[in-house]
Amino acid sequence: MGLNGATSGERIHIGFFGACNAGKSSLVNAVVGQDLAVVSEVAGTTTDPVRKAMELAPLGPVLIIDTPGMDDEGELGALRVRKARRVLDSTDAAVLVADSVTGLSDADRTLVGLFEERGVPYAIVMGKCDLVGEQEPKMSLEANANPPHGRLFASALMGTGVHELKELIGTIAAGAKEPRRVVGDLLEPCDDVVLVVPIDAAAPKGRLILPQQMTIRDVLDAGAHAHVTRETELASMMDTLAHPPRLVITDSQAFRHVSRIIPEDIPLTSFSILMARYKGDLDAQVAGARALDGLENGDAVLISEGCTHHRQCEDIGTVKLPGWIRDHTGRDIDFSFTSGTEFPDDLSGFRLIVHCGGCMLNEREMHWRLRHAAAQGIPCTNYGMAIAKMNGILDRALRPFGA
Repeated sequence: MGLNGATSGERIHIGFFGACNAGKSSLVNAVVGQDLAVVSEVAGTTTDPVRKAMELAPLGPVLIIDTPGMDDEGELGALRVRKARRVLDSTDAAVLVADSVTGLSDADRTLVGLFEERGVPYAIVMGKCDLVGEQEPKMSLEANANPPHGRLFASALMGTGVHELKELIGTIAAGAKEPRRVVGDLLEPCDDVVLVVPIDAAAPKGRLILPQQMTIRDVLDAGAHAHVTRETELASMMDTLAHPPRLVITDSQAFRHVSRIIPEDIPLTSFSILMARYKGDLDAQVAGARALDGLENGDAVLISEGCTHHRQCEDIGTVKLPGWIRDHTGRDIDFSFTSGTEFPDDLSGFRLIVHCGGCMLNEREMHWRLRHAAAQGIPCTNYGMAIAKMNGILDRALRPFGA
């Protein structure tokens, strides 16, 4: 997967925040080099977060997000502020844009507090510096701060400080994403890995789904051998291997079928469980899977997906999982569904959350959702964990991780 093809979940998320009319959108347009956001002297012009995927040296693939003003007023303004604060939950590095003429506002200071409370590296940009006679960028950096932050004078109108702003963003965001592996850290060069990839109605035509692509690439990066097959040809593929594979990874929906074919002494897990380890908290989601056994009649379960897609008649999130959970528990469960960036602030009405693998969400967003659920005492698991639990093979599916 090349840099230009990186999904939003694998990009560093850089959010631009500030008060209404501070000049956020103008600076965003200057940084991305195009009129991405609408610019106006009317306060509250930015009504929804605006996102742009781009390449930013030396970081590589990033997602730039322009947010509504944090001091917006009225009922509609409060909704915009809430959307802006939600962006912060997925922000790897933040840019606070303040007005050079008025200086830092109370809303700006509140934002700084939020950045530091959440451990988000940030830059403070004093925009419209041409109005106060500042002709030079005057960039400063407190790299030893934790998280690191810097300050810069800039003017989108004059083009002052735009290059320096890109450099400052690169500096503060450099450590925002730690190197992670999907599966490569479990492998040695020349290991055989069997990947079971069912082709069903929900699969993108002519393509593999993202967790499968990511896993195959990481197997290759580890110098191991990737053997890709459908579940219908799995048995014949196993017969062709000279030695037992180091690991078998399957789509979670084929767990039961695959577990019957693969001998117990061969490690087995799923793409979804690998994603739980890669982007989330494996232990927390294991505990969430075990909570399935405690569901009672009338309990509410939230099924949440990080992406939006056309629903098939046998959609896993809205059709298959609810059916499997009802069959497993023997209870009458009340299901709710969210997708994309939607995730409830108030989770108190739910007994359990079953989340997708989160391949389209970045790590910070996935961790926020897990922390948000834990703070309200709601267990959270993911599709693969839940399916393994309901098939009686959760312990086996966790064995490759020493769990």
